[in-house]
Parts: sequence; C-alpha cells; structure tokens
Amino acid sequence: MSPALAERLVALSRRIDAFNQAAGTLAAWLGVGTVVLCFASVYLRYAFGIGFTWLQESYVWTHVFSIMLGSGFALLAGGFVRVDLLYERFGRRLKAGVDFAGTLLFMAPFLAMTAFSGWAFFLASWKMGESSQQQDGIAGVYVLKASLLLFVLVVGLQGLGMLARAAAAAFAPPPEA
Repeated sequence: MSPALAERLVALSRRIDAFNQAAGTLAAWLGVGTVVLCFASVYLRYAFGIGFTWLQESYVWTHVFSIMLGSGFALLAGGFVRVDLLYERFGRRLKAGVDFAGTLLFMAPFLAMTAFSGWAFFLASWKMGESSQQQDGIAGVYVLKASLLLFVLVVGLQGLGMLARAAAAAFAPPPEA
C-alpha cells in the first residue's frame, strides 16, 4: 500500500472518529435530558399529583436515542466487551489483521441483519402511522423505531473507520526507529 493511500485511510478514520465523538457528546446531553425529564415526571406526580403520559414517554425516547446514538462512540472508546487473551501480545500488523477480520466477519453481518430487520420494523410502523398506545402519548412511534437504523449508521461508520485504520496499519511500511 502506498503511503499516500495509508494517509487517506487514516484521515478517513479520523473524520469518522470525530463524527462519533460529536455523536457521543450529543448522546451524553440526551442522557442529561433523560434524567431531567424523569425527575420532572416523578416530582410532578408525587409532589403535585400531576401526571403526563407524554412526559413519561419522552424520557424513554431520550434514553433510547442516547443509547443508540452513543453506540458508535462506545465502540470508538473501547466500551464494548472484548476478550483479549492473546491480542495484547500481538504486534501492530497482527492486531490490525484481527481488527480487520473481526469487523468484517462479526460486526458487518450483525449490522446487516439489524439494518434488514430494523428497516422492516420501522416501515411497518410508518405505514400504519403508529403512535403511542396512550391517548396523550407521543405520536410517531416510527421515529423511535428508526433509532435502530441510527444505531446501524453510527456503529457501521465506526466499523468503517476501524477497517480503514486497520488496513493502513496492516499494510503501511513499519515506522522507522
């Protein structure tokens, strides 16, 4: 691989990392919003005897979007479970090969299956105009179901970034000592 191509792959992975870093920041703020909405719902219910279904549903929605949007950042930050019995002993190129193969053999099929079933799940909800089961709940439940596709997007992008970084590391000339 030419050094120019390796540099482009690394630049691509850095742009994807920056995107998921921003998505992670937004997910963190959605987490704060979830806590505030949940607190407001509980406080209004127990202090004043007032309950709003839409308020209860809104903190569920912010929680879901926080998790789905933050998944790409979690992958970037190494927040997923990983079994490293031998990986830490591997050299740079072998680690890159393991990352490359793992992304293609495990992550890609999982994301493809999730996209396929998530799209069907979303589309069925969209076609029926699904909304909350409660009269005063949030309409447009299909938006919530679309969060599965958001998950596929952010994790898939981070997987692409991992592939680019692994390819650059595996095929780039070794650094001079």
